[in-house]
Amino acid sequence: MASNKTSFPPVTFSESGGIRYLHLGTPWIQGAMRIRDPNEIYLEYSQQMMAWLLFLQSHPRMQVTQLGLGTGSLAKFTLEHCPGVHNTIVEINPAVIIAAKTMFDLPTDPNLTIVEDDAFAYVKNTRYQQQSDVLQVDLYDAQAKGPVLSSLEFYQACYQSLKVVGVMTVNLFSQHKSFDINLNNICKAFKGRVLIFPESHDCNAVAIAFKGPMIKTDWDPIVQRAKMIETTTGLPTKPWVQGLRTVNAHQEEALAI
Repeated sequence: MASNKTSFPPVTFSESGGIRYLHLGTPWIQGAMRIRDPNEIYLEYSQQMMAWLLFLQSHPRMQVTQLGLGTGSLAKFTLEHCPGVHNTIVEINPAVIIAAKTMFDLPTDPNLTIVEDDAFAYVKNTRYQQQSDVLQVDLYDAQAKGPVLSSLEFYQACYQSLKVVGVMTVNLFSQHKSFDINLNNICKAFKGRVLIFPESHDCNAVAIAFKGPMIKTDWDPIVQRAKMIETTTGLPTKPWVQGLRTVNAHQEEALAI
């Protein structure tokens, strides 16, 4: 998450039905882990944050950057299923970092780097321009009403942080005024090349933004890739394509983005 560097909400936990939840001093859920399967991505919207796998082939030189740590579920999944991919996580709250390691089984791994920094400062840093193949953005404060970073300047910096070909996924909250603000600014920064998932049962909606050559294809290859991802990783990707086709205008018959 991103907030004031000198004052952070308390990190708290709850458990129910074999699921451990992360909170920031409020009832709002900031992440979750199935205790008997800590590398599973449990929450639906978090699963959809991995939708870049539909469009990019992971490889050992790939750089995935995550803004906002939460329970570390995305990094754990990537470390397990995308061998050699390097994960960089940017998290400003040191207590969240400690919690991910001690309560949510985030491992020490040579392909995992955790940077304690403000997410906006990180993507604005020219040192990190065109460094990431994938950017995963999940930035919420204790009230969890909408992303704490939503400006056009922020999303332009995200665009610049991606390599010539790159994909960004962003967790948005569909039932809040911030949704339209974020979506409009993502579209401006990424030149309109944005898809949105149908909202999940908890009203989260994940956006996918693209940088690089235009993608023009029928949906069949992506359907087949979704099936392959589900078979090899257990990630429930098969319904994703139908959801994307249904919600996004002019994408029903073929993908042109």
